[in-house]
Amino acid sequence: MNRSCTLAELRASGWKSRTVKTEIRENFLRRLQAKDDLFPGIVGYEDTVIPEINLALLAGHDLLFLGEKGQAKSRLMRSLARFLDDELPYLAIPGCPVHEDPYKPITSMAKAFVADRREEEIPIAWWPRKDRYAERLAPGTKFADVIGEIDPSKLAGGTSMAAEEALHFGLIPRMHRGIFAMNEVPELDELVQVGLFNILEERDVQIRGYPIQFDLDLLVLFSANPATYNRSGKVIPQLKDRIGTIIHTHYPRDRALGVDIMEQEAGIDLGGEYPVLVPPFMKEIIEQISIAARKSKYVDHQSGVSARFSIANYRTMVASARHRGVRLNEKPAVPRISDLGHLYASSLGKLELDLMGSQQMSERQVLDAVIAEAIKTVFGEYVEKAGLGEIAEVFGKGVKIEVSDMLPSEIYAERLKRVPRAWEKAFEVNAAESPAVRASCVEFVLAGLYASDKISRSSKHGRVTYEVR
Repeated sequence: MNRSCTLAELRASGWKSRTVKTEIRENFLRRLQAKDDLFPGIVGYEDTVIPEINLALLAGHDLLFLGEKGQAKSRLMRSLARFLDDELPYLAIPGCPVHEDPYKPITSMAKAFVADRREEEIPIAWWPRKDRYAERLAPGTKFADVIGEIDPSKLAGGTSMAAEEALHFGLIPRMHRGIFAMNEVPELDELVQVGLFNILEERDVQIRGYPIQFDLDLLVLFSANPATYNRSGKVIPQLKDRIGTIIHTHYPRDRALGVDIMEQEAGIDLGGEYPVLVPPFMKEIIEQISIAARKSKYVDHQSGVSARFSIANYRTMVASARHRGVRLNEKPAVPRISDLGHLYASSLGKLELDLMGSQQMSERQVLDAVIAEAIKTVFGEYVEKAGLGEIAEVFGKGVKIEVSDMLPSEIYAERLKRVPRAWEKAFEVNAAESPAVRASCVEFVLAGLYASDKISRSSKHGRVTYEVR
C-alpha cells in the first residue's frame, strides 16, 4: 500500500483500523494457511509449545511463558512481533506521547488536534514493526517506568495536577497498538502488579489517583520461572487470573535436539584459515554435560541449567581446539577431552548449587563430577556400538599414556605404538585417517575408561596421565 501522508489520503486508500490482537490473528492465519515457518529458529517445540502459542493467538489472549532459564522464553515473545503489519499509520502530532489510531484517538491532546482540523490537514506517519515491540526486565522496575507519573516540570509550568497533560506516560501507554513484554514478572513490586492487572482487565491507566479511561490496545506478554511464579505471595492472584494463556516451556526432550540448538545458537564458523572439525561424540559430551547438570543432586533444579550453558561450553571447546591448531599448525584442529579442561571459564557462575545437596562442594568440584558423568554416559553408548570395553585389556602392567590439550596429534600415534590396538580401536569410534581425529578418539576412549573405573588418571601442570590401576 502506498504511504498516505494525511488522514484524508488514508481514508481514501481504504485502510481499516484493527486491534492489535485482531491484526496478529489475521496475519498469523495467513501465514498458517500459506504453510510458512511460523517460528523460525525455534527447535524442539513443534509438538509441545508452538501449538499452544498458536491457539493463544487465535483466542486473542495475553500470554505468560513459564519455564526455567534458557528455554527460549524471551525469543518466543520477541518472535510474536513478526505477526504485526510491516508498518502502521498513526497521527503525527508533535508532543503526543502515544502512536494514536488515526480513526480512534485516545488522548485529549489527539482528540483536540483532530477536532480543530480538516482531514486534509491532519498529518499521518508510519510506525515500523520493529518499534512496536517493547520489553522490560522486572527487577528494579518502578510504577513510573511502565505506567507513568505526575510530571513535576509540567506542574511547574502551570499545568493543573488534575489535567491529563500533567502526566508523564510510562512504557505501557506508549506501546498503545503494540506488544509489551515483562520478563520475570514475580520480581515486580506489588504496586506495579496492581497497575498491570488493571491494564489487563479494564485497559485503562491510573496514576496517583488520576484515572484515565484510555482503552489501551496492546498484547501483553510475561515470562517467569515456575519456582518463583508458583510461590505464594510472589504474584498477586488478580494478575494471575487475568492472564489468558500459560505456555509451559521445557528443555530439549532428547540430546540430538540439544546438539542442534547448541550448534545453531553458537553460530561458529568452523572453516576459515584454521578450520575445526568437531567429532560427533564431542558435541554429544558438551550437551550431555548440561543434561547431567540438570539431573545432578548438587545443582538447584528450580533454577535450571540454561541452554546458554551448552552454547558457551561449545564455543570454549572449539576455541581451545583452534588455539592448538594455530600454535601447532594443525589443520583441521579437532577438539579433544583435554580441551574440556578449559570449561571452568565458561561454566563457573552458570550453575546454581543446591545448598542442601552440595554439602560444601565447590562449584568447580560439582562441574568436575558433572563432566565425568557426561563422559561416562556417552562412552557407555559407544562401548555398545564399537566394543570399546576390550581396550582396557591392552593396558599391560606399567603402561602409561600421557595426553594434553597442546600435545601434537602425531605424538599420540608414536606413544600408542606400545598399545596399537587402542590406536586401531580409535578408528572405529570415528572412521578417519586424520591423526588429529584419532588423537581426539584416543582421549575419548581413555577418559571413558577412567570414568568407568577401568584405568586410573593423574594430572599435573595441564598434562594428564592414564595407566592401569
